[in-house]
Amino acid sequence: MILSLLVIGAAVAVIYTFFIPHNDKATPVKRVDYRVELITARRAAPYPVAAPVGLSKAWKPTSVTYQQDKGAAWHIGFLDPQGQYVAIEQSTAPAKEYVTSVSQNATNTGKTQRVGGEEWQRWKGDHYDALVRKTGKATTVVTGTAPYADLAKMAAALHFEQTQN
Repeated sequence: MILSLLVIGAAVAVIYTFFIPHNDKATPVKRVDYRVELITARRAAPYPVAAPVGLSKAWKPTSVTYQQDKGAAWHIGFLDPQGQYVAIEQSTAPAKEYVTSVSQNATNTGKTQRVGGEEWQRWKGDHYDALVRKTGKATTVVTGTAPYADLAKMAAALHFEQTQN
């Protein structure tokens, strides 16, 4: 029985060593360029679309979408300098349902935080926290796994713009 375990253990070691990739230095998430999608969203959205200005290169954009058919929903995802996730979400969808959805069921704490001269609601969740602000026709949410300090850095960097055709 011990001999069988040794043979199985050796086989597992060989498979693990030679057939399973082990590249700890590989970047698991690629940086995306969101400029084209941003221009498109700013032309199509019925509200000023938010995007950060002036963040360091340590903030890595990882995803971008604009979905006209889903409440004109705008999304840009980032990894902050510590590798935590931060997303900018905007939509004209009903605010409470939208914020709950994009913040993975965070709830309003009843507290606010002043960022860049504006009051943002603080939402707290098991997975994501969020800063939320109603901006005209849209709700803007800065959410993710990052601490409130980094969410606030992102919120402070946001520039809202709309391009008319």
